[in-house]
Amino acid sequence: MSATSSLFSQHLPPLADRLRPRTMTDFIGQSHLIDDNKILAKLLEKHQLFSLLFWGPPGTGKTTLARIIAKSLKADIHELSAVSSGVKDLRKVINQGRANLDLGRSTILFIDEIHRFSKSQQDALLHAVEEGVITLIGATTENPSFEVISPLLSRCRVLTLKPLSDDNLNTVIDRAFSEDVVLSQGNISLSGNTKPMLVKASGGDARKLLNTLELASSLVGDDGVITPDILSEALQSKTQLYDKTGDYHYDTISAFIKSVRGSDPDAAVYWLAVMLEGGEKPEFIARRLIILASEDIGNADPQGLTMATSGFQAVHMIGMPEAAIILSQVTTYLASAPKSNASYLAVNQAISKVAKEGTPGVPLHLRNAPSELMESLDYGKDYSYPHNDPEHFVDENYFPDGKQETFYVPSTLGYEEFIRGRLKDLWPKRYSK
Repeated sequence: MSATSSLFSQHLPPLADRLRPRTMTDFIGQSHLIDDNKILAKLLEKHQLFSLLFWGPPGTGKTTLARIIAKSLKADIHELSAVSSGVKDLRKVINQGRANLDLGRSTILFIDEIHRFSKSQQDALLHAVEEGVITLIGATTENPSFEVISPLLSRCRVLTLKPLSDDNLNTVIDRAFSEDVVLSQGNISLSGNTKPMLVKASGGDARKLLNTLELASSLVGDDGVITPDILSEALQSKTQLYDKTGDYHYDTISAFIKSVRGSDPDAAVYWLAVMLEGGEKPEFIARRLIILASEDIGNADPQGLTMATSGFQAVHMIGMPEAAIILSQVTTYLASAPKSNASYLAVNQAISKVAKEGTPGVPLHLRNAPSELMESLDYGKDYSYPHNDPEHFVDENYFPDGKQETFYVPSTLGYEEFIRGRLKDLWPKRYSK
């Protein structure tokens, strides 16, 4: 038996767990939270404890951060998964928290996938959090504004975690080969162009990267070299179970959205079926369709947003299995609609300009004048009311400092073709092209 085979036969914990950082110094990524003078660094420096919600994609360090915080603050930590835990489990931790409080010891309750708790389960946390019996740290891949009840949300600070950068993932790989017993002692290595391939395939997810690397390591030959072919085999041979939280969840919703964006209703319905058969929450799919209706269709078919919003309301009222019919109708409509991302590009360009140049002063003629004092300061003076014109339009400047720019460029598809022609007539200097 080779050294590599011997090491793999030891039934060690998964590579991702073996390499999990134990201190903030070892933590990779999320510099906007852990660097000096950032919120988590200050929390640990001052030994302060308050309830947090970590919101971000998988493999970005939510669980690891919770454990590091608890260890650094010498708090008693209890970990629950919202998938398998109920109110009984919560009460047990809360009772332990009360006992710890009497002893002057802090208690952290870490709940993974907190968005999967029902309203009543979340309600059961409220008093304990408010009274300081427990400090809640919740982890979620879903927007807390939609998935966490308002009273609990108001008692927590939401911290957003970002996908790991390529540099972060390269550091993870280097650490794996230098610190892990299997990789460092098993004479395993990456061929020249395999490393960037692994980084790209991981999509900012350190756990996905390490799981793939571990599987690829078990497939190498006697030379111990992970080649692009071996890595491809590792990526393809992973069991594709739809667990609603892992890699396949994100890959499938990505395939679904890209199919709708690509105007292929058949492929879109196929991926919709994969998600529904896997038990995906229909509201999650419906919310993504609302975003797509504005981002990828926009004014090429303004009815798309109305359809998507109505679909979400109907799905919420009806529930499964009939909600599948509603989602299919919305999906096929949006996939078949003309596409335009002009509105999406317009707001991004405008935001970029404001971020770069700062917030301008509003011209006097565009300001509101609700009082005589404001009128005396010429607020609203010389403003031309468009509806006083027979065509309900006046050639007015609505930009600060007279600098007119073009952010919204309608396409020539669907209703945007009409919008494009109208804007060209109204603002010929900006829309003459």
